[in-house]
Amino acid sequence: MARGKLRIYLGAAPGVGKTYAMLSEGHRRIERGTDCVVAFVEHHHRPRTEVMLHGLEQIHRKELEYRATTFTEMDVDAVLARRPQVALVDELAHTNIPGSRNTKRWQDVEELLDAGIDVVSTVNIQHLESLGDVVESITGIRQQETVPDEIVRRADQIELVDMSPQALRRRMAHGNIYKPDKIDAALSNYFRPGNLTALRELALLWVADRVDEYLQQYRSEHQVSRIWGSRERIVVGLTGGPEGRTLIRRAARLAEKGAGGEVLAVYIARSDGLTSASPKELAVQRTLVEDLGGTFHHVIGDDIPVALLDFARGVNATQIVLGVSRRKGWQYVFGPGVGATVARESGPDLDVHLITHDEAGKGRGLPVARGARLGRDRIIRGWLVGMIGPVLLALLLTHVDADLGLANDMLLFLSLTVAAALLGGLLPALASATVGSVLLNWFFTPPVHTWTIADPRNMVAIAVFFAVAASVASVVDLAARRTQQAARLRAESEILSFLAGSVLRGETSLEALLERVRETFGMESVALLERNSDVDPWTCAGSMGNQRPVARPEDADVDMPVGDHMALALSGRVLPAEDRRVLAAFAAQAAVVLDRQRLQHEADQAKELAEGNRIRTALLAAVSHDLRTPLAGIKASVSSLRSDDVAWSEDDQAELLAAIEDGADRLDHLVGNLLDMSRLQTGTLAPLIREIDLDEVVPMALVGIPDPESDVVMDIPETLPMISVDKGLLERVVANVVENAVKYSPDGDPVTVSASALADRVEVRVVDRGPGVPDEAKSRIFEPFQRYGDAPRGDGVGLGLAVARGFTEAMGGTLTAEDTPGGGLTMVLTLPAASSHASPPADLPATATS
Repeated sequence: MARGKLRIYLGAAPGVGKTYAMLSEGHRRIERGTDCVVAFVEHHHRPRTEVMLHGLEQIHRKELEYRATTFTEMDVDAVLARRPQVALVDELAHTNIPGSRNTKRWQDVEELLDAGIDVVSTVNIQHLESLGDVVESITGIRQQETVPDEIVRRADQIELVDMSPQALRRRMAHGNIYKPDKIDAALSNYFRPGNLTALRELALLWVADRVDEYLQQYRSEHQVSRIWGSRERIVVGLTGGPEGRTLIRRAARLAEKGAGGEVLAVYIARSDGLTSASPKELAVQRTLVEDLGGTFHHVIGDDIPVALLDFARGVNATQIVLGVSRRKGWQYVFGPGVGATVARESGPDLDVHLITHDEAGKGRGLPVARGARLGRDRIIRGWLVGMIGPVLLALLLTHVDADLGLANDMLLFLSLTVAAALLGGLLPALASATVGSVLLNWFFTPPVHTWTIADPRNMVAIAVFFAVAASVASVVDLAARRTQQAARLRAESEILSFLAGSVLRGETSLEALLERVRETFGMESVALLERNSDVDPWTCAGSMGNQRPVARPEDADVDMPVGDHMALALSGRVLPAEDRRVLAAFAAQAAVVLDRQRLQHEADQAKELAEGNRIRTALLAAVSHDLRTPLAGIKASVSSLRSDDVAWSEDDQAELLAAIEDGADRLDHLVGNLLDMSRLQTGTLAPLIREIDLDEVVPMALVGIPDPESDVVMDIPETLPMISVDKGLLERVVANVVENAVKYSPDGDPVTVSASALADRVEVRVVDRGPGVPDEAKSRIFEPFQRYGDAPRGDGVGLGLAVARGFTEAMGGTLTAEDTPGGGLTMVLTLPAASSHASPPADLPATATS
């Protein structure tokens, strides 16, 4: 069965019209004859949205009870049974009520997609999981309802529903979003112009990145090499010299001038050893470019200008930033340099900036090394010097009226042989030596213009000349080959150094390693394939690249086996044999990283199992002692009341009934804590954040205290700001903390509950005068099934403080313990204040779900 398609309407804030657009799409689908239903839509009593529901079939919602309140959620089973072609599902990031089929609504949507049903949904930019910290810094609210970015990125279509902050505020003021009594609070908090502008920018940039992925995929599939300047991408060419920092900062300033500009710094390790980079300086420049929001890339290229231009066109860059050459003036006789070559070959669609710097014209730190991999043009020049040079020299010497002597003539011809060796290698040099020997014999050895040599000493001289010329050519060629090998090994060592550095820095992501392989070797896709045995099919453990990874190593352009049942497969081009040494190191590291990830996953699972076993062991111990004690009291009281041979007085019966009630209350409290701890351990706790006053919660939390009027003193100022919390959870937190304080506080010393405002937080302090807790035990008292000291008045299973801290952190607060001056323990409960945090209307969660 084919998987359904997902379409998402993405907005920057509530009220921009995502739900309206989704319902409009539903009407369009129905008009085209598509079977489309409303699986779940929350209109928030907005008149225009409610009107759009007319004419659309709505699946009946599932009703769930939670804390004596009835809620409605999407009925996944009903939608699957109805099996429409398209389902409209609002609020993709919504957290379902406990007891639902799935914890998150996006998990419900995944079920519908797996069943082949197309889904149209909505989500706000602030609900993307990766943007939680950014949104919190902008709005002051930590979003509790989030959806993984990968779920949204996998959508077949993402449509941005955009609206300017001014227009959105006008919609709010006209009452089109919230009820009139909520408008002023919304406009002055969450819907401030600055908040809306920042969220809108986030949404636009996120969608732009997604469009970039589509564009890269299209260009790769259609083999488009021409640059499309859809946005400013600036490539900075680094040599590893100190001028690189200047180039990076200049490129960052250029990127700031255009919206959405991107900086990509690239260092090209040339295999013929033309450049020598300092690893320390490259590490500094890598840190600098990442701090400025750019990315660092390390690739290999035999021809630096060609490799740089290929990289720039591969990333669809629009500008290249290079530094003015550090070469001295006389060094330009060897060629125009990288900057001039890149500028000449860049074409009209790629701008090249040459930036001046302090190192310009000061020369390179090391002399230029020459390799044995000579280009075609250089080999041709070597043959021209080796073959035509001696002829021209012979003509020149025969027409100059100067008798230099045979020895000087031989030295001149020998210089041409050395030049041919330097330019073209061994063969042009040997050819030059042969031609030079013949010309020396014909033109300069008596008798001239004959092949006869009269003086035997001249015959020896010509033989020695040929031998010396051949030896010099051989030595020069050998030195060039050794230089090339050393440069090649140095380039490999640089790559392996980066690989080892990434391991030391803790970069153990398999995807990051495969991306490094793809960049280093200039491949289109890289995949790590594995199988269980020789007859099992290959499966992909991880892949990177624009193209679809190959399914078998045999289908790849390059495959590197790793053991018997694993292989690294690369597509794009065939690598030379010498590159396979470095590729083997990458392949071995990829296998290690994969094993490490799996071992870490197994270790995490084992840790969870061990923790579960520990809790189960502690729970059994609690059941065998703490739960049996109240049960024994209840059993004894009931047995006494049912006894026929004893006539109980009314006072005795009342006392026995009170004992039964007290035991039942203790059981209820213990079982409630156990259930709460279970919810915290399984991650099913979903706080319903609301804006409330603290003085509404604390008195309700003290109802369960035996004698609150004498045991507890409250100091809650009425001027405190409102707080954004879950009222029910906060009651449990305060009740558990106060009950713990009363339990250990001496008779006659009441517990003090005070509160105060501190910046954007509200602080509640529960102070007792008990024995206190040592500093080394302050963290342990918040662990499950921990009781410090086993005081005689204590009971329970040691979950009260653990539940209290878990509930507090779920609401975005903290719970810590500190010493009470003069003796005792003070519990400090810190909660987020609503006055400095944006808060939605009371009929919406504080995460501003639209």
